[in-house]
This record gives sequence, C-alpha cells and structure tokens, in this order.
Amino acid sequence: MDAMERGEHAPLLPESHGPKVQDDDSLKVPLLLVPKKRGGSKAPAVILLFECLESTAFNGISTNLVVYLETVLHSTNLASASNVATWFGTSYLTPVFGAIIADSFWGNYNTILVSLAVYLLGMMLVTFSAFVPTTTGTWGLSSQSVAFVGLYLVAIGCGGVRSSLLPFGAEQFDDDSAADREGKASFFSWFYLCVSFGPIISGVFLVWIQQNISWGLGFGIATACIALAFAAFVLATPMYKRRMPAGTPLKSLCQVVTAACKKISIKVPAEAGHLYEVSDKIDSPQPRIAHTSDFKFLDKAAIVTESDMEERPEAATSWKLCTVTQVEELKILLRLLPVWITSVIVSSAYSQMNTTFVQQGSAMEMTILSVPVPAASLVSFEVTCVLTWVLLYNKVIVPALRSFSSSGDGEPSQLQRMGAGRLLMALTMAVAALVEMKRLDSAARGEEISIAWQLPQYFFLAGGEVFCYIAQLEFFFGEAPDTMKSMCTSLALLTIALGSYMSSFIYAIVEAFTATGDSPGWISDDLNKGHLDYFFWAMAAMCTLNFVVYSGIVKNYRLKTVIS
Repeated sequence: MDAMERGEHAPLLPESHGPKVQDDDSLKVPLLLVPKKRGGSKAPAVILLFECLESTAFNGISTNLVVYLETVLHSTNLASASNVATWFGTSYLTPVFGAIIADSFWGNYNTILVSLAVYLLGMMLVTFSAFVPTTTGTWGLSSQSVAFVGLYLVAIGCGGVRSSLLPFGAEQFDDDSAADREGKASFFSWFYLCVSFGPIISGVFLVWIQQNISWGLGFGIATACIALAFAAFVLATPMYKRRMPAGTPLKSLCQVVTAACKKISIKVPAEAGHLYEVSDKIDSPQPRIAHTSDFKFLDKAAIVTESDMEERPEAATSWKLCTVTQVEELKILLRLLPVWITSVIVSSAYSQMNTTFVQQGSAMEMTILSVPVPAASLVSFEVTCVLTWVLLYNKVIVPALRSFSSSGDGEPSQLQRMGAGRLLMALTMAVAALVEMKRLDSAARGEEISIAWQLPQYFFLAGGEVFCYIAQLEFFFGEAPDTMKSMCTSLALLTIALGSYMSSFIYAIVEAFTATGDSPGWISDDLNKGHLDYFFWAMAAMCTLNFVVYSGIVKNYRLKTVIS
C-alpha cells in the first residue's frame, strides 16, 4: 500500500466534492515558523531524493519478506503469511503515534531525525540476520530472533518518517507566494511518484539479488539506501524551514466530552446562534466550522451558562465551555468513523498482495514469455498498474462520465470513488479465486500454469488502490479540521495497519476451522493439497458485503462547511 505512505496529500486525481467554504475575512491563520533560511528549491529536492531512497529500503525488506521467512527461516506458509501481515500492519500503526509526537512535542524535523536512527538500526539487524545461523548460536542468538527485532525496529522508525516527511516537505513552501503554491502542488505529485519508485526498484532488482545471489547482499543494498538517506537529510539541515509543534488536538476533543457531560441536564437551545463561538478574535488559529444538527448531545458543551459568563473567557473556554468549532471537530471524527471501519475490511483484502498472492505465484511456473519472474516481483507490476489507472481515470473515465452528464460535471465524488475501490477489491479477490481454481486443476493433471495468470488480479488490485486509498487520503485530509490534518491522515494510514492485523486474524480463523487431522486446511504448506481458492472466495464475499454496508453509510453523509 505504498500509495498510502503519503501524509498530507495533494491529489493526483482531480479534487471534487470537497468541504464547502464560506468566506469570512475576519479570521486569519498565522504560520508559526522558526526563523530559518528559506527552503527554496533545494530542500524539497532533498526530501524527494530521501523518499526515493527510503521507499527502496522499506520495499527491499517487505516485498520478498514472506519468501525469506519460508525459505531461509523455515517458517510454514501460514505462519509466514501471518507474521508478514502483523509486521506490515505495525508499520502502518506507528505513524499515528509519530503524528502525535510530531504535532505535540518534537516537530517534524526532530521526529524524522530520531526515527531514522531507529530505522537504520533495524535495517542493519535484518541484514545481519541473513548471516546468522537459523539455530541458536554461541551468544544465544538465532537468525529468527535477530530478524524479528530488526523488523519491528524498522516498523517503529518508518512510522515516524511516514507521519512527518510529507508535511515537513510542505513546510518548505511559502503559502503567501503564488510561485511557491504552484511548486507545492507539483511537490506532492512528485512525492507520490517517489513513493512508487521503491516498489519498482525492489521488485525488479533487489528481489532477484536476494533469491539468486544473496539475501544478505539484497538486504545490505536496502540498508545502504536508508543510510544514504539519513546522511543526505542531516547534511541538508541548514536549508530547512521548521514549523513549531502546535500542541495535541486530543485535549480539545476531551474538553468537548467533559463539558457536555457537565451540562447533561441542560437543554440545547433551538437556535444554533445561541451556542458559544469565537467570532471576534483576529488571531484565531483556525477557521470556524458551521454548526450541524447531528450528535446534539455534544452541543451541550457550547451552551453558555451564567457561571460561564462570570468567569474570564479564557478560563471558561476550556473544560466547562467549548466553541461550536471544537464541538464540530469531534462530530467530524464521529462521522468519519463508520467510513474508516469499512476501510479496514478493504485493507485486509489489499494485504493479500504481500502474502497469499506471493504464495500463490510461488506455486506456479515463474516465467513470463520465457523470462524468469519471481513471485514477489509482480508487486512492481502492480505499482505500474497504479500509474496506469491514474491515467485511465484522468484521460478516459472522467471525460466519458462528463460526456454523459447534461451539466458537463460528471466527475465522481471522493465518496463515490472510495465505493468503486471497495467494489474493485471484491472483484480482485474473485479473479484470484478463479486463477487458483485453474492452477489447482492444472496441478491435478501434473502441469503448471504461468505466473502471468496472476496479472489480472494485480491489475484490479491497483484499481482498488487508486479509487479507494488515494480518494480516502484526499477525503480524510479535506474533512479534517486544520488542527487535525496530520492526525486524520494518520488515521487513514491506520486502516492499513488494522487491515493487516485483521488479515492475520482471518488466517488463524481459517486454520482453526479448516485444518483437521485429515485435512491440511485451505492455506497449507503444499498449496496443491489445500484450497486457497475457497479462501479467496470468502474474501470476495466479505468485500462485497463491505461495499453494501459502505453504500448505506455514505448515502446521507454530511460534508463539513468551513467559515473561512
């Protein structure tokens, strides 16, 4: 889910149906920047180079990890798939904590710096594990223990980098300059392409080196990439601009809940104009958000009582009295929650690309047009398909929809694109099931089919990624209040983590219900004796049901309205 490594996102796909804005010139939004030398064009270029190297390093480990666990560390198919899913999920869980630390305490620069040190140590340990005996050695070490310590250090380190690198790059541009605003938009697009650089390089070159020359050399090259990225980032320090941490938004959310509970017996006024809002402060740190009628209980936090008026405004506006904007920020998160949950189901299906898809490909004839192709290398094909889907969307799908629209505006909204992504994920699992049925049929006759049969499922998976994940980041970032942009973006990444954990849980359920004394289960060490096709059909059914639930959730979704 490399497209999901972005934090703050300027869409490659055209923006549509974002939050409505009402103009109000009475409010200004100041930038809190530590005085530094202007970033100019060099700082963003360094950050783009950094992302190319970091993406190559991470994918140099993750792309072929399931094969490494099976062939070198001698894990079973099921255990390998479960371990990779859990680790992959952790690497997308840690950005949430990284975002909180960056926004509240350290700032983006310091968070990246500390995370890189942990990241590099983890990469070195993973590389070292390729040279350690698989059994416990003289110092009580084994390749398994060294590898897993290193892997989880990598997960912690990359979490801090993912949460902070893109926002840090955006800080190098001046929003008051038209040229910088244009350069900032281009930077986001280039950053996405740099994220895609890693899977292609690792899938084409590093995977081949790992399986044909040396696992240690393949991991060593990935480690060298992160070391070079570390050095480039530190050497470029004098040219960076840095934003001071603004404090955690979690406190504001807790204040709303506390204030509402304290006024639980007070009736909410019929007119929203009677609720408390800051409208006359020139230095208000954020635009106001218009009041909405749902979750009325939370409106109690903005009711002004006599005791509130007797206190100083700054004292009242805390744990006893909150603004309408504070209340609406919490409402936004509550509205996003059901959409977010359905994204976890999508992510559990997406995570199959790094586990069961690779295992399925490893049981096939790994050649395409007589050219040897390792199963994990098809991840590079998926990344290429992502770029293809982006072009298809911009050049074919949107123009076609506009031609059928009487108003000429037939572009799908972000919510509609996310729905299409969920449907494509169901189609992906169904195609994978059909391919597995054909593979099993050929294996029963003593034949092997080419790994090229997997290409359609990777193509549809890429479509699901483009429609679901890119639109999801746009939607979460657009709906998020100004004080929670990093947090909501990290929540979007968190769906990848929970989806991977859910995938690991599904594997355990499958084993418990299908593996018996007489049967190896659906996911067996010898896939010819299992029924991976049944597993894929079950995933397709789950994704289809998820699409139906999602459609019901977003049917009446209320977009936020900003008073700028």
